[in-house]
Amino acid sequence: MAGNGALSGAVIAVAGAGGPAGRAALRRLAEAGATVVGADNDPERLAEAVDAARYASGGAAVTGETVDLLDLDSTRDWALRTEKEFGRVDGLVHLVGGWRGSETFIKTSLDDWDFLELLLIRTVQHTSLAFFEPLQRSDRGRYLLISAAGASNPSAGNASYAAAKAAAEAWTLALADAFRKAGGAEELTSAAAILVVKALVHDAMRADRPNAKFAGFTDVKDLAEAVVGVWDKSAAEVNGNRLWLTEKP
Repeated sequence: MAGNGALSGAVIAVAGAGGPAGRAALRRLAEAGATVVGADNDPERLAEAVDAARYASGGAAVTGETVDLLDLDSTRDWALRTEKEFGRVDGLVHLVGGWRGSETFIKTSLDDWDFLELLLIRTVQHTSLAFFEPLQRSDRGRYLLISAAGASNPSAGNASYAAAKAAAEAWTLALADAFRKAGGAEELTSAAAILVVKALVHDAMRADRPNAKFAGFTDVKDLAEAVVGVWDKSAAEVNGNRLWLTEKP
């Protein structure tokens, strides 16, 4: 799909656009021809990501907004502005991430849960509620959650992280059911799906740890390619499904 405009005319929002995965997604979606609207809570990081995507894709339509995704009204305003300005919304890619863990189960800090509940669950709730109706109005709407294999195979020291990811997956599957019911007897056009990785890796991580193997990790560029590829499939093929980019546990 590289450079062939397979997403020409599509308008896709990216939550958490300032991180490494967000940068890769902005660039790849723009290369595929989409108008991309990124959001992040760090304006400097977001501006750098948007500029990099524009430069790499030859000046494609990539914009950014500083949005507090922990505030439902702010998130809804972002969705409304995006649809009003561009006339449609065909995707929301949720790339808000973060990790906290502990050496053992008994050493788990519930402060970690408080942090991860906001970052990994609340932002999913807000973006899905804010973008449900615009995505439902699209003839190829997609809500994509990036999750981790640990959600279905948690380790002792990752209790908070795995539980938060599992909750985010459950919420996204409920969104998929809402799309299914909203479509009624008509052919399904909008879908919610989960892309599952073991963990993500990017160039800076490899530079910092040149001897590390990062076995089973998914490169952010490969994740971005998989995100774009979801639009190759029908809504019925992906709705309510976990799309594994790593081995199932």
